[in-house]
Amino acid sequence: MSSQPGSDSDSLSPPPITKERVLTLDDPRFSTENVAVVTGAASGIGRATAIALAVNGLTVVGLDIDESGLDETIETVDSLDAEGRLVAAPADLTDDEETEAAIEAAAEEGSIRYLANIAGMQHIASIPDFPMDTYDRLTDVMLRAPFLLSKLVMPHIRATDDGVGAIGNMSSIHGRYATRDKATYITAKHGLNGLTRSIAAEGEGTLRGYSVSVGYVLTPLMANQIEDTTEERGISEDEVIEDVMLGQARTKELMLPVEVANLFVLGFSSHAKHLNGGDLLFDGGYTLTYE
Repeated sequence: MSSQPGSDSDSLSPPPITKERVLTLDDPRFSTENVAVVTGAASGIGRATAIALAVNGLTVVGLDIDESGLDETIETVDSLDAEGRLVAAPADLTDDEETEAAIEAAAEEGSIRYLANIAGMQHIASIPDFPMDTYDRLTDVMLRAPFLLSKLVMPHIRATDDGVGAIGNMSSIHGRYATRDKATYITAKHGLNGLTRSIAAEGEGTLRGYSVSVGYVLTPLMANQIEDTTEERGISEDEVIEDVMLGQARTKELMLPVEVANLFVLGFSSHAKHLNGGDLLFDGGYTLTYE
């Protein structure tokens, strides 16, 4: 495996997020009066995105079932002396009442303009062996919850003084093609792409929908996936990383969560006003090249 910044062969942990790693943009709507809702904010890409948006001056409301993880994200924002702030809204995204309450709480913090649907799950199994209760929970978190959250947030964006805002959805290279043993994840990501385009179709130009698609990112979810794939395929962890995860990529390096977070910063900004219904594909050449 290629070396990662701040890690070695015995560690699959990304380096700490610093202000220098965060893309900061001068945008008139990036202020504490405006709110960005971020799901999965207790860890991984969700945490990095919540931090990056707070550094850019927004009030961020972080949703996650992991309350202690949300507290750690808040501590990081505070330690960076961010221009914005982070407020925790603990919620189980499979519970409609908790999800609705979280958006109500977010609306009390300012004008909701942005939503980042990032929370995700993974389960490695073939279709015949895939447990349906796991299928239901995974699609509830990764597809139904983003739909509900979009339903709840869109009226808030439309109610702002200019109706400008955006919903960014965490898709994947697996929203573009399929590999074995990830059928539910792939199904959810393809569905999320459809939701993205539907938001754009109904957004009248000022309320945008976009998605972010990346390859393999150095997150706790990815670390668990390595172990599961090792067991499912009967190969070593190094083989999973080098052959399964990075084998098809041209850039032989796992992405960092903050690098993905920066794509959401760009996508929410006025610099991306023509990004509507489209996908930010940063995959190191994974999906569109071959040997």
